[in-house]
Amino acid sequence: MIKHPIPPIYDENSTILILGSFPSVKSREEGFFYGHPQNRFWKVTSAVFEEDMPRTIPEKKAFLLRNHIALWDVIGSCDIDGSADSSIRNVSVNDLSVILDHADIKQIYVNGKTAHRYYQKYSEADTGRPAVCLPSTSPANAAWSVERLIIAWSRIR
Repeated sequence: MIKHPIPPIYDENSTILILGSFPSVKSREEGFFYGHPQNRFWKVTSAVFEEDMPRTIPEKKAFLLRNHIALWDVIGSCDIDGSADSSIRNVSVNDLSVILDHADIKQIYVNGKTAHRYYQKYSEADTGRPAVCLPSTSPANAAWSVERLIIAWSRIR
C-alpha cells in the first residue's frame, strides 16, 4: 500500500479544483504533482493562463494559487505497480472536504478518465458535485497533442 505523499495545494481564493488519480513514481520522488518531464500538465495549464511554464516547485505552487487553482488527487492510498493507472487496486480516497470546506470551489475538473472513474465511484456522492473530465495530460495519452490539450483545457479559465 502506497500512501499519497503530496499535500493538496489550495487557499481560500481557490475557485477551480483539479484532481488527478494518483502521483506517478517520478512525482512521488520529486514530492510534487506532475513531476514527470513528459507529463504535459504544466505546459498545458500555463498556456491556458498565458504564462511562462513554471519550472520549480515554488514556481508551480505560486502559479496555481495566482490562478485560483486547487490541485490534489482523488486517491489517497492504493496498491500500484510503478505509475500504471491500470494497476491501481485497494483504493482509499482523499477527503476532499479539506479543500471544499475552505475554498469557494466553483468547478471540479479531473485530469483524465482514470481520475474521473475513481471520482465518480468514490467521491461524487460525498461532494454532491459532478466533475468535468478533461483529457489526460499524461504522456500515455499520446493521441492528444499539446495543442489539442490546450484547447480542451481552456474551459478551466
